Amino acid sequence: MTSENSYLVALFHSTSGALMAEKLFKREGIAHKIIPVPRHISSDCGVSLRFFASERERVEATLAGKVDIQNICPL
Repeated sequence: MTSENSYLVALFHSTSGALMAEKLFKREGIAHKIIPVPRHISSDCGVSLRFFASERERVEATLAGKVDIQNICPL
């Protein structure tokens, strides 16, 4: 179970995917921050988006069919 203040990171296959996701997050008003992919998490892209775990369903719905997510991992 995640607390309301815990974070997840969305990983993408490319930087362009991460930037497109950021635009969608902004448009939908989803609080987020672009961060480097944490060292303990592997990714094809060096950029990830951090967001509140409580927003996971909203994030997945926002990105569905628009941006491919490589993975969503706890931070």
